[in-house]
This record gives sequence, C-alpha cells and structure tokens, in this order.
Amino acid sequence: MTSHTVRDYYDQIGEEEWKRLEQDPYHQLELLTNLHFMEKYLPEGGTILDAGGGPGRYTIFLAKKGFKVVILDISAVQLDIARQKVTEAGIPFDKVDYIERSLPNISLFADNHFDAVICFGPLSHLLEERDRKLAARELVRVAKPGAPLFVSVINRFAVFRTVLQRYDLHEDLVDPHHKRMFDEGLHLAHPSKDGSGFTDAYFYTPDELKSSFEEQGTEILAIEGCEGLAAHLQEPLTKLAEDETIWKAWMDLHWRTCTEPSILGTAEHLLMICRKI
Repeated sequence: MTSHTVRDYYDQIGEEEWKRLEQDPYHQLELLTNLHFMEKYLPEGGTILDAGGGPGRYTIFLAKKGFKVVILDISAVQLDIARQKVTEAGIPFDKVDYIERSLPNISLFADNHFDAVICFGPLSHLLEERDRKLAARELVRVAKPGAPLFVSVINRFAVFRTVLQRYDLHEDLVDPHHKRMFDEGLHLAHPSKDGSGFTDAYFYTPDELKSSFEEQGTEILAIEGCEGLAAHLQEPLTKLAEDETIWKAWMDLHWRTCTEPSILGTAEHLLMICRKI
C-alpha cells in the first residue's frame, strides 16, 4: 500500500505542489500538455474522478468546464489547499467532493460510475507491483464503458537522465541505497545532504504503463511525453519563451512530436489516454 512517507511528503510541501506547474515555462509545459490532451478526449459532461488530485489544479479546470468532480488524495493538507483554491476560483461548493484516501483503496465507488478518470501521479507512489496492478484494475472498474482514463506517471529513463544532468546526484550511480532504482525503478526515500529529497516512488517505463492498462480491458488512445523534446532543457526553454512568436512555433512543434515513440522514454512525465472497452 502507499507509504506514510508519501503522505508526510505532500503534507510538508504544502502549496509548493500547486506552484510547481506554474513556476517557469518548463514546468508549465507539463500542465499545458495534460490540458491539451484532456481537451481532446474528455466527454461532453458528467462526473469525473480526479484520483491523486492534490491541490486541485485539474479539478478546477474540470469544474469550470461544467463537470462534477470527485477529488481524492492521500494528503489532508493538499485537500485543504484544493478547497481553498476551488473557493477562490468561484466554483459552487456542490460541484466538487473531497475524499481523503489513497490508491488502490477506492472500493467505495461503484462499478461503471465515472464518465472519465484522471490519475496524474499516484501510481508512481505505489511501491508494490500488486498494488500498482490493483490500482489500474480499480481505476478501470469505476469508469463507465467507453469512458476515457488519463494516467500520468514519472518516467524511469528520465530519472536516469536527471542523475546524469545534476552533478550532486552522480554519486547515486554507486550508492547501494539507489541500486534498486537503477535495477527495478524503485526509489526509497533517502534525504539528501541538504535535508531534502523525493519521497518513495516507482518509476515506470512506457511499455509497462501501456500493458498495465491494456490487460485491464482498455484501448490505448494516445501516449505522450509531457516535456517531449524539451525534457531536461529548463534553461533553453525558459529563454525561448521570452519571445511569444518563437514560443508558439515551439509549441506547434511540440504537439507534432510529443507522441513520437522514439522520444517517449526520456520525457520526465508520461501521459497515457485509454478508453474502457
């Protein structure tokens, strides 16, 4: 099941999770890409499960489009932030329900209940294979036949590139504590020298994410790398964004290439859209 370390991590970072997707053009790219594909595949209306919705950024987007949203998260702190942000956005209180719970424990929802399911991130915090498989099965179970599911995970190969990119992480390659991360994709919380560090996580490969939902009875509609060709290029992308015309040209290129199989594995975040058969 999900570790208490994960809950503690998201409780402690508070509003930083909300700010993460707007802090610079590079991080905004993840948000823009998720929204782009949601616009493309969302149904016209209904009720949506936002599993692991955190501070509510996607919940607000959905509620503004007229959906009823059930936001579920492991962190009470993140849900409190979501309530605040939803209120500030002027969304009626009856448009959003808040549930403190973690995957794969969503048995409270009936079969074929939601018109769409969104799960951006939580699968990457399930350390046991049986829990990841159960979570995929449960997310599909609660979706109506024909409903789209939007699932995002942290990409394993991109994590390896992060180690290469950051000088302070090079020793991780020979640190016994991180051996399972390079062998199996399993990251166990280990505070860095400055006291920070990411929480417990499991990093997927594109094929693994795809097969874990196909075997639950879904049809894959699209799979894309949120950062695409820009993965790990924070500085160049920020500089490029200073010119609106150049930024637009880049985004046009991004939409044409972010689903390219040859670059999927290096994007930091992987988004898959599938449909329940």
